[in-house]
Amino acid sequence: MKENLLYDTLLAPHHGRQDLFLECPGGEDVTYDGFLRQAGQMAALMRRLGLVPGDRVAAQVEKSTAALALYAACARAGLVFLPLNPAYTQAELGYFLSDSSARLMVCDPSRAAGLAELCKDLGTQLETMDTAGGGSFIAQATEMEYDFQTVPRRADDLAALLYTSGTTGRSKGAMLSHGNLVSNAESLARAWGFEQGDVLIHALPIFHTHGLFVASNIILATGGRMVFLPKFDLDAVFAALPSATTMMGVPTFYTRLLADSRLDRVATAHMRLFVSGSAPLLTETHAQFADRTGHAILERYGMTETSMNTTNPYDGARRAGTVGMSLPEVELKITDPESGDPLPQGEIGQIEVRGPNVFQGYWNMPEKTAAELRQDGFFITGDLGRIDEKGYVQIVGRGKDLIISGGFNVYPKEVEQLLDAVDGVRESAVIGVPHDDFGEAVFAVLVPEAGVTLDPNAIGADLGQMLAKYKQPKAMVSREELPRNTMGKVQKNLLREEFKTYFNAS
Repeated sequence: MKENLLYDTLLAPHHGRQDLFLECPGGEDVTYDGFLRQAGQMAALMRRLGLVPGDRVAAQVEKSTAALALYAACARAGLVFLPLNPAYTQAELGYFLSDSSARLMVCDPSRAAGLAELCKDLGTQLETMDTAGGGSFIAQATEMEYDFQTVPRRADDLAALLYTSGTTGRSKGAMLSHGNLVSNAESLARAWGFEQGDVLIHALPIFHTHGLFVASNIILATGGRMVFLPKFDLDAVFAALPSATTMMGVPTFYTRLLADSRLDRVATAHMRLFVSGSAPLLTETHAQFADRTGHAILERYGMTETSMNTTNPYDGARRAGTVGMSLPEVELKITDPESGDPLPQGEIGQIEVRGPNVFQGYWNMPEKTAAELRQDGFFITGDLGRIDEKGYVQIVGRGKDLIISGGFNVYPKEVEQLLDAVDGVRESAVIGVPHDDFGEAVFAVLVPEAGVTLDPNAIGADLGQMLAKYKQPKAMVSREELPRNTMGKVQKNLLREEFKTYFNAS
C-alpha cells in the first residue's frame, strides 16, 4: 500500500522527469521535476508555519502553475486543500474560513488588506500568491529545501474540502479522501484512453472538481502534458488545437467554439477527444459540433461529492441527451424519492450512487450527511433521472431547484434570501432559464410591496457586493404574485415555462 496514497500514486512517479508538464503560452513552461520541487518547497514552508497533518489550507488565488503546486504540496504534507472561487466576496469567505477552521489562507495580494482583520479574528494565518510567481508565500517557499519528507496518508484520510451550495443558503463542505481522488482519476484515465503522449487543453478553473480533480489528476495519473491556459480564450484554444489531443470543458466552451468560423475538421484533425461536463449539453450543440468537426462530444456526469459517476463510451455511441453509463467501479440506481426503493428500468426517480469515488460526508454536518449518505454507502444525489432501454443514464431534472450556470452551481435559496431582504421586495423566486452561452442563467421574479416600483439595476448593484458574479441574476422581472399550488408552495415549474425563451427569443 502507498504510504501517501494521493502523492505516491499521482505525483511521486514523476520525480526527476524533465518532460514538460505544464505548457503555459505567454508564460514560463514547467517540467514535472520543476513542479514537484516547488511543491516540496511549499510543503516544507507549511510545516515551518506550524501546520500539521489534517489542517485545512484555504486558497483563493487566480489560476497559475504555483496554485496547482499548492494542491500537490498539501497532498504531500498531509494537509486538506480547500480551493475557493476567486469570485467569492469577503462575506462569503468569512463563512468558509470559519466553518473549516482553516489554519492558513493563501490569497491574491490585492485581497490581503481586506482579509487581514477577518483572518486575525479567526486565528488563520494569511499569506499571498500571485500569478507571476510573487507574493509572501512564494517568497518564503523559495528559501526552503525541496526534499520534503512525505507525510503518510491512507485511503480514508482527507485530501480536500470543497464547499457546495446548500438549499438553505448554508454551503456544505464535501470531504474528499485520498482514495476518492485516486480511484476516480485512475478509472477515468482508463475509460477515456489517456496515455503519456496525450496533451490536454486545460482552460478550466482549478477551484472546481472538473479542472482540479478530473483534468489535472488524469494527466498526473498518466504522465501527459497540459496546455495550461489562465481561462477559456478562443484564440489560445485554436492555437493549441494543432498540437493537443484532448480538451475538457463546460458547454459554454463548445457554444463559443461553434460561434467561431475557424472551427472545422481541419482545426480539430489532431484531436482525439472532447469532453463536456458540469452542466447539461444541449442536443443541438452536440449535433452541430459533430457536423462541423467530425467529433462527437463525450458527455459525463459528476458532482462535487463524487467526482465522476458516469460517462458516455470512448469506443461506442455517444448519445446526445445522455450522460452514458456508470463507471466500472460505480454502482448507480434509480429509486423512488419517497421510499428509496429501486424503480424499474425506464422510470424516472432519484439517482443514487455508490463506489470508491463517493465522499466521506459533509464537514461539521452529521445530520445532513446521514440524510444524504445512506448507511449502505449509497449517496442520494438529488438529481432526477432514468436509465433508458440501452442502459444510458438520462438526467431529466434536478431536485432542490439547483441552477447550473456556466458550469457553476447556484442554489436559488441563497439568492432569494438576499432579494427578500431588499426594501420594497415582498418575496422572490429565483429560477434557471435556458441561455445559449451559460446553459442556464439565474433569473429572478420579484413581488414588490404594495405601491412600490422596484429598480432592478439598483438591486443588482447591491447584490454585487454580496454574491459572486455567477450567482447574480442575469435579469429580474416584477409580478403581482407568484404561482402557488393548493399547499401554498411556489410552482417554479410554471415560472420556468413562462420565461423559458426570455434570453433566447427568436
